[in-house]
Amino acid sequence: MTTESRKAKPPRILIVDDDPGQRSLLDSFLRGQGFETVLADAGERALELLPAGKFDMMISDVRMPGLSGLDTLRRVRENFSDLPVLLVTAYADIREAVVAMRDGALNYLAKPIDLDELLATVRQATGMTEANPLRFAEEKKIPPHIVAHSPLTIALFQQIALIAPSETRVLITGESGTGKEVVADVIHLWSARATGKIIKVNCAAIPETLLESELFGHEKGAFTGATAQRIGRFEEADGGTIFLDEIAEMSQPLQAKLLRVTQDGRFQRIGSNREIRTNARILAASNRHLEDEVKHGRFREDLFYRLNVVELSVPPLRERREDILPLTNLFVAELARNRTRLAEATVVCLQNYAWPGNVRELRNAVERAVLLSRSEMMLPEHLPAKMREAAKASAATTAPLADTQQLDEMERAAILSALAQHKSNRTETAKALGISRRALLYKLQRLRQQGFQFE
Repeated sequence: MTTESRKAKPPRILIVDDDPGQRSLLDSFLRGQGFETVLADAGERALELLPAGKFDMMISDVRMPGLSGLDTLRRVRENFSDLPVLLVTAYADIREAVVAMRDGALNYLAKPIDLDELLATVRQATGMTEANPLRFAEEKKIPPHIVAHSPLTIALFQQIALIAPSETRVLITGESGTGKEVVADVIHLWSARATGKIIKVNCAAIPETLLESELFGHEKGAFTGATAQRIGRFEEADGGTIFLDEIAEMSQPLQAKLLRVTQDGRFQRIGSNREIRTNARILAASNRHLEDEVKHGRFREDLFYRLNVVELSVPPLRERREDILPLTNLFVAELARNRTRLAEATVVCLQNYAWPGNVRELRNAVERAVLLSRSEMMLPEHLPAKMREAAKASAATTAPLADTQQLDEMERAAILSALAQHKSNRTETAKALGISRRALLYKLQRLRQQGFQFE
């Protein structure tokens, strides 16, 4: 295909997946990047479309009912030996994916899908190397009550803009207080469901005995105290979005019932045999590493992969220090009645503190300082003592320029070494370095700008 014909006709990609959310994600993302897409919900359907489709590439899930992704790949190789095929697989399927590489697969991507890695692979396979940014991401503006000054936060909202238009399920991870609920709000706001409701359920705040009724509802007389019929939150969220916060706190029996909803949108009220359908989009959040919870048997593996079609990691405040002062000013404007200003020493305290409680802790600190300040100046003495101590410790250990450059070289060497050790797997590299995946991607971007090359 020549450059001229490629400009006139974008590469055509066949997307094969039985999960509507996954199909929707890949469809909206790749169309936004300038590709033409055709969707198939089964391997059998893909084989029907291929002969007359003139496709440049196929992307297929591995685990599908009927003809699996591996079987589909083998059939494709019989008649379309040159067609690039990219497999999408869960962690547990990776051994099968390696076998598929021997059967002619171009590559495989592990779930949750890294959209940057997906785009790079698709561009390379189709020869479409020129950047074609998503118009949706450019047109959307971050709401004024949300602070996004650091590169990490800006990158997070750019990724949200890519994901929001799809119908896919999203797992939002991050430490407590980082703003996972804010991310859920923006996904809903930027989606086609924005005119519908967003229903929020904190799974940790509701007693286990009541959580099932909260989610699915109950009939009158279903149990002691059920004096009237109750509509569940899934039913209420029909046509909109449901946000399940602290999903790791849900018991295993209730996880099994939630799995059914993620599979086909069906559930029953407690005390009823009648099935109810909901097309609510599911967003889930956790401050725990759900992969570890799965390994220890505390969270169902099948539910994890159902919820984790796309993972958004919200970086901790200590990794996005450019947001600290804008957030402080936002909270001051909200909480202070007069024109409260920050003393320079107060700014130093705020910028040098580690913020283990993240944005929530910052807001509490500002509220405390506003209450204690009797003038229009917020002083260090109005902040908690631990924040003042952090500033003193930072001042005592400030490194000279030469030492700072040496530290930069040590960090660069550590990143490149870990990247090579984990065969360019970004998630494993970030874990080994003890930083978030988003922080690693930002650091790798800076290294590329400095001329360093890596996969």
